[in-house]
Amino acid sequence: MSQYHNDPASVIESDRAHVWHHLAQHKPFETIDPQIIVEGKGMRVWDITGKEHLDAVSGGVWTVNVGYGRTEIADAVRDQLVKMCYFAGAKGTIPGAEFAQRLIEKMPGLDRVYYANSGSEANEKAFKMVRQISHKHYGGKKHTILYRDRDYHGTTIACLSAGGQQERNAQYGPFAPGFVEVPHCLEYRADHPGEGYGERAAQAIEDVILREGPDTIGALCLEPITAGGGIIVPPQGYWERVQEICKKYDILLHIDEVVCGLGRTGTWFGYQQFGIKPDIVTMAKGVASGYAAISCCVTTNEVFEKFKDADDPLGYFRDISTFGGCTAGPVAALENMRIIEEENLCENSAAMGNRLHQNLLDLMNKHECIGEVRGMGLFQGAELVKSRETREPMDEKRVMAVVADCLKNGVIIGASNRSMPGFNNTLLFAPALIATADDIDQITNAVDQALTRVMA
Repeated sequence: MSQYHNDPASVIESDRAHVWHHLAQHKPFETIDPQIIVEGKGMRVWDITGKEHLDAVSGGVWTVNVGYGRTEIADAVRDQLVKMCYFAGAKGTIPGAEFAQRLIEKMPGLDRVYYANSGSEANEKAFKMVRQISHKHYGGKKHTILYRDRDYHGTTIACLSAGGQQERNAQYGPFAPGFVEVPHCLEYRADHPGEGYGERAAQAIEDVILREGPDTIGALCLEPITAGGGIIVPPQGYWERVQEICKKYDILLHIDEVVCGLGRTGTWFGYQQFGIKPDIVTMAKGVASGYAAISCCVTTNEVFEKFKDADDPLGYFRDISTFGGCTAGPVAALENMRIIEEENLCENSAAMGNRLHQNLLDLMNKHECIGEVRGMGLFQGAELVKSRETREPMDEKRVMAVVADCLKNGVIIGASNRSMPGFNNTLLFAPALIATADDIDQITNAVDQALTRVMA
């Protein structure tokens, strides 16, 4: 047991003195205490002061899909670690083989699973696959990777090179060459919304392809629903046209499911909401609900076969993820998948997502500062504006004041922040897939009260 178990002050001071937190400005910690989360059960977490919080963001970054305190996952991981904790991915393991089989059963049309340990790394693998295919099969020319404004694919330099959030990218360049941005499809912010907007938004992608030269484009990397960029569900007609464009120009379609996967939107994967047939799918976060580190880059056999060439010493995929060889990840993922199936959590995500969406629409009727509500399943957003008529975005400070008010009152919600200049104005909700109607109502009640206080 930790020597600090009965000494919270020591834990806080150790954290303050030595831990470099993610996404945090540390100057305030000179005068206020960092928050230490010590326990979780179901939908709730407790900090080191004993205060209880309802977690509406699944661990802060939309990860703990099946909720906290799942002893069956922890037990399975412990048993596997004692038996065989690790072997490099150049060889196989029983958990790796079993989870790959179970995962592919949920993804018709896809065939191969490449293991890594984070969403950023999974996307890096996909980018490397595209580049190697370009060199081996297209003379190195078809190497450009398209990404979309507002989409986010990870935190490494290559992933930031494919990142459509300018404030997240700021000060980290120069970036890797060969990544080109395409416009987004947020109809709420479009100059010409309305009938046919989805097709027009997709046409903007084709315009970029034609400008760059189709023979230079290797892949198009998109989130099925844009996450941190504002919970953006592409409009009707968009995905059908995107797939036509990719097929027309022989461009691989890479779908980033790091956030939307494993039941978040009400189906196993977000792309399945739209009838998309991807060539590459990447995932992390909810794959094991944070009980172990794991990510997957999943491909069709057609992509896989491009790396089979015994006569070429450089023809195979010359990549490794050290911790992609950990067995804890696939074991945790197997238990995570079993729980989602047995407890019907995809269905619950759809049902409770509908309730969350409707509750937010009800708040929109009450609060003029809510300009639009959007999302699917337990993945919802409410964009805040100064004026519905002008759609001028709410100041980021006031948006974060709403988040802070909810936190003060025991509910943890999220918001787009330090991502898109002038447009960090969307409240974000991604509670665990086990959420009940009472949980959903508690979340939206807290938002209701926060908006009343902050916008007064």
